[in-house]
Amino acid sequence: MSLTEDPRRAALMEALRLKELPRAGWARVGVQSPESVAAHSWGVAWLVLALCPPHLDRGRALAIAILHDLAEVRVGDLTPQDGVPKAEKARREREALVGMVAALPNAEALTALAEEYGVSPEGRFVKALDKLDMLLQARRYSEAQGVDTEEFVASALAALEGEWAGGG
Repeated sequence: MSLTEDPRRAALMEALRLKELPRAGWARVGVQSPESVAAHSWGVAWLVLALCPPHLDRGRALAIAILHDLAEVRVGDLTPQDGVPKAEKARREREALVGMVAALPNAEALTALAEEYGVSPEGRFVKALDKLDMLLQARRYSEAQGVDTEEFVASALAALEGEWAGGG
């Protein structure tokens, strides 16, 4: 089998397309050259490295952070304005992720880690940092470009307050 026919190579190359997928919400409000989904995932991973408390498994949290938006390569960066119900979005993303990693030797482990997002202690921590990254990026765009990002700030703060109020 040649490298071009290798399904593992295809899976790895497909994931790299996250680097080219702009974050849809930022584009919608007029941000010039919005960050890519991969840049956002890096931001979340950086926050995990910087802020992970000792009682959580940092490596597990990093893996969840890296995987949390991987399926967007196939389904797109769906925002609330797209009108896709949460359950349908979750179904699409799970199906996409399973398909994307199927050829990899650790497909089941990758899928299980991705499914921890928002569920396990590490997954809840990563979900909170996902919102924190959005908040920080909103501030950056507001300061650097004068773009009105208050809807993102309000959304992130509400999500963070909800997570911590819920015992997260």
